[in-house]
Amino acid sequence: MNHTPRIRNVLGCTLLVASLGAVATACGASDTHPLSATPYDAADQVGLNAPSGSAKADPDKPLEVTAEDGGGRITDVTVTDESGHFLAGELSADGTRWRSTSPLSAGVKYSVRISTEDEDGYPGNRTVTFETAPSKELLTVKFGPQKGTYGVGQPVTAELSAPVKDKAARAVVERALKVESAPAVEGTWYWVDDTKLHFRPKEYWPAGATVNAISNLQGVKVASKLYGGPSKPLKLTIGDRIEAITDAGAHSMTVMRNGEVINTIPVTTGKPGFSTRNGIKVVLGKEYFVRMRGTSIGIAEGSADSYDLPVYYATRVTWSGEYVHAAPWSVGSQGYANVSHGCTGMSTGNAAWFYGTVRQGDIVKVVNSIGEEMDPFGNGFGDWNLAWDKWRKGSALVADTRDGSSPADAARLRPQV
Repeated sequence: MNHTPRIRNVLGCTLLVASLGAVATACGASDTHPLSATPYDAADQVGLNAPSGSAKADPDKPLEVTAEDGGGRITDVTVTDESGHFLAGELSADGTRWRSTSPLSAGVKYSVRISTEDEDGYPGNRTVTFETAPSKELLTVKFGPQKGTYGVGQPVTAELSAPVKDKAARAVVERALKVESAPAVEGTWYWVDDTKLHFRPKEYWPAGATVNAISNLQGVKVASKLYGGPSKPLKLTIGDRIEAITDAGAHSMTVMRNGEVINTIPVTTGKPGFSTRNGIKVVLGKEYFVRMRGTSIGIAEGSADSYDLPVYYATRVTWSGEYVHAAPWSVGSQGYANVSHGCTGMSTGNAAWFYGTVRQGDIVKVVNSIGEEMDPFGNGFGDWNLAWDKWRKGSALVADTRDGSSPADAARLRPQV
């Protein structure tokens, strides 16, 4: 390898040093360069609008850092909270002012690191800490259902302590409510109304999955004077995939576990005028004994359709009173005719088996009934009756994105100006 150029450079430096009587640093960096200097204390050079001592900053006001008179300028500002989250901001072109562009959180301690340089280019720095005042108006979240093991159709619910109507505020809330599962699934929130959200995957939860719901809302600004408060996380375990498919036209129920048929049961469903709702329903709960009265669904006492019956092994699928239950009085019609007032009836033995097999969150689907369709909301969990593209429309974050993409993808493809 030819080292001639390197030798020439060394000789050149040696001759230059000898001829000028310079120190050895003549061919290297100067010890007096501004960038090699120890940063000075810039406390007198910059100021910020956060209070000192025990006073609390107003989280509704942006944070501002300004260069004081004296010829220096701000080169960088980094603001982080105790969790390591950064506060976004903008520095003016002339380096005289930095201003936060995202809202401060309420009841949070911040650390502000400011870098400066003076008129000669020498670096300075200043570090300041301050706390924001807690909010008087807190938005808390209650996740549901309760901790436990559920079927593959169980949605996660979030009930807010105050209504949120504005789309931008809803996006803040939704972004902070995290639902994660192992194995991972694609899913999103749906705003049922101003105070309630439901989360479901694109398909049913995988059997054996673990689902965790957490809120990162605490301290986050949702709307004017409204900030997120503390909320308890939720952990669910998903059991086997149990699906009961009731064919009202064939008067039969087929029960499957993880895709395999485990029982076929003769049933009776709602007669004309009381036809059972079509569609997918989710088991809401189980009651060993229920006293069922016709008056509870608007049937006049003493009329031809009036009834008052003790019912056992009752598995509820709607809040209005639709059950799968034992109906020993209609065994002769089970498998042949629909004679009930809307419930799915079967023998006491079959009802006891069904009651012991299913759990809350399992799927009960009715097909070929002449009844109405199951409502998505308001009468139980009819969430699965919405097609996935329509479900996405109920989200404040992904409603305007294509399936399979995220809000971040949309921002990259269609930047906001």
